[in-house]
This record gives sequence, C-alpha cells and structure tokens, in this order.
Amino acid sequence: MPTRAPATTALGAEGIAVFITVTAAESNEALAAGMQADRRQITMAQARLVLRQAEFGRRQAYLDDGATSLESWSAENLGVSVATARSYSHVAEKTQDMPRVMGSFCAGEISFDKVRAVVDVATPENERDLCEQAKELSVRELAEVARTTAARARSASVSPSGAEHDGRYVRFNDERRTMSLQLPKESYAQTKACVDAYAAGVSSEEETPLDQRRCDGFMGIVDVATHGTSKATAAPNPFFVVAHVPLEDLVDDAGEKSELAAELEHDGLIDVETVQRIACDATVVVAVDDNVGHTMYEGRARRFPSGAQRREVIRRDRHCRFPGCANATFAAVHHIVPWKPGGGTDLDNLVLLCRHHHGVVHRKGWSMEGNANEELRIENPGGRVTLSRPSVLWTRASAGARVIGSGSGSGSGSGSASD
Repeated sequence: MPTRAPATTALGAEGIAVFITVTAAESNEALAAGMQADRRQITMAQARLVLRQAEFGRRQAYLDDGATSLESWSAENLGVSVATARSYSHVAEKTQDMPRVMGSFCAGEISFDKVRAVVDVATPENERDLCEQAKELSVRELAEVARTTAARARSASVSPSGAEHDGRYVRFNDERRTMSLQLPKESYAQTKACVDAYAAGVSSEEETPLDQRRCDGFMGIVDVATHGTSKATAAPNPFFVVAHVPLEDLVDDAGEKSELAAELEHDGLIDVETVQRIACDATVVVAVDDNVGHTMYEGRARRFPSGAQRREVIRRDRHCRFPGCANATFAAVHHIVPWKPGGGTDLDNLVLLCRHHHGVVHRKGWSMEGNANEELRIENPGGRVTLSRPSVLWTRASAGARVIGSGSGSGSGSGSASD
C-alpha cells in the first residue's frame, strides 16, 4: 500500500520530490479525494483572509502604509493581481450582510468563487436559499441564478416610464466602418436570435470564427431587406442519408450485430456507430435489401423533435449537457436512446449536445442514460460516472407548473414560467 502524500504547508526541494513520487503511486480516486481535501483547506484559509480583510478595512489600517484603499493595499502586500485584490476587498465589505454564506465559506462548504457569485444579490430575505443552492450548484449555475435574481430586482424597481426603450440607439463610424448599438432587452434578444439563426445557415468552413459567421448572418438579414431574398438559407436537417441494411439484420433482433451494418450511398460500408452518429442530424431513409442486394423497400425511418420540443430542450438545458461544457451557440438536440421506427420522441429522451460531445457519446465505451428532465448519467470508458442536471431555472419553473397543475383550486390548472 503506497504511503500517503505528506500534507505540509512548506516543502523544500527534497520534500517536493517525495510528494511527487508518492502521489504518482496513488489511484485516481485517491488523487481526486486529496484535491477535494486541499480545496477545502484553501477555502477555509481564504475565508480567514476575507474576515481579516473586513476588520482591516473597517479600521482603515491600510492608511498606515500609505495605501488609499484596501484593494490597493492587498495588491501591493498580498502578492495578488489587482482583479483578485478587488474581489477579496469586495467580498470583505459584505461579510456582515450574509452571515449564513460566510458561515458555510468558513467551514469550507462553498468556495470563494461561489461566494463572489452571490455577494451582490444576497439579502436577508434570500440569503438562506442562496446558501443552500451554493452547496449544490456549480459556479456557472450559481452565477445564472444570481443574474436572474438581480434582473428580477431591477425589474421590480424600474418605473414604467420607458427609460430603457428611450435609451436605444444605433451609431455608425464611417472612418472605421463600425457600428455600435444599444437595445431594449426584448429587442436585443430578438436581434441576437435572428443573427445567430442566419449565421447557422451560412455556408462556411468549420474553422470560420463565430464573429465572422455572425457578420455573414447579419448581411443575410440586410439582403432580405434589400432584395427580398437571402443568401443565408437555414437548413435544420442538412443531410439526406440512405443506408442500405441487410434484411436479416433488420428483422432478427436476436442476431449479432454486423460490424459493417450498412452501406451508405456514395460512401461505401459503414459500421453501427457511424450509422447512429449521422442519423442524429439527418433525414434518414432505410432501404431494405434482399439477399442479392436489390432494394425491396425504401421508406422514412426517423422522426425529428417538433419545433416546440426543440425550443423547450434549449430552454431546459441552456447549453451542451455534457458536464463542464458551456457551448450553447452550436449545440443541437439529440436523442439519448437512439430513435427506432415506431418509437416516440419525448422530452425526457432529448438532450442538447455540442458537435464535439455528440461525437463523444457515440464513441465506443461511452454511454449516456437517464431522464433528461431530471438527471443524466454519463460514463466514460474507464467506468467513471458524471451527472448532468437541467438548468436550475427550468427545474424551478417546471416544478411550479406541476404544483399549479396538481392544485385543487380549479380542477385542471396549468401554469408556465419564463426564465
């Protein structure tokens, strides 16, 4: 059994060599557990630092060293960047306003990044709820909750005078050939969605940067206004695939799957994995062949999600559901369990995946299973399982709708919410 890596606050050259040697012999699980323990110790140390900064700032002790602010003193004396010093100082100023969050911070239960995510929206009324969510959600998910909380607070305080609408503008710089604009929230969302929709349909090489695709999409909108036509034609299902499948492979569920399962027209023999991968984004036709390769039947064999289902999946997932992936712009809806003739296309079997991770879940050794509305289990070839859950905002809204729908007040209630 390997010796446990020494936990010290200072390691010399010899100690570092010993530490590296010991950790090299640890299992992946032991390394992960060690990093979690290290993270907890770092978090608790950061909490102590923030509390000391709060008292240091309250006393204005930084003036003794000629500094003009706690932020500038921290950057000079703690060996951190100005941005990090600003973050520490900002959290230190709010410590007394969020005792529950700071308590969990000091206990190492929530990281500094999570504290920083909620510091500007925490109030005595919502702090308990934010603290519990901080323990469960990722930093990205918590930031999304914080943005929504802040937006609701702004909406509640804004008078209906139309100030946001009156602040709209579009400005042109002829010398630099640039444009700048500010839009009301609704107009901004509509414009961005329209430009991205056109950009997605622009014929372009895969490596073309997103900004350039959006520019091409914007020019597509201009073409519509100018000529009534568009060069950017959206194509939600760009591939038309004909796969020739041997009849015995199609009707004999008990038989072994052939490595070369089908013939793709104009491309040759393909395996099961390739069929499944291309089928997700294609209009697929299965041509049933007899024993000499003559086509006996050709028919549609795939049912795509409806437009409403696609919109709800995007609203639910927000971005690629693969853990750690925030790709949203070029993500598409895919089936978790591959669709079969006669099968359904239901929301709990549909998931948003980016192009890269769509390929990952089709590779041999990877698997994805579960209910996309609740929890997905993604297992890598080594057996490690990661979990993926829907957007916390969608979960909250759908839970509210279920409560309304099951209420006893009006018999058959229904409810909806917008994030």
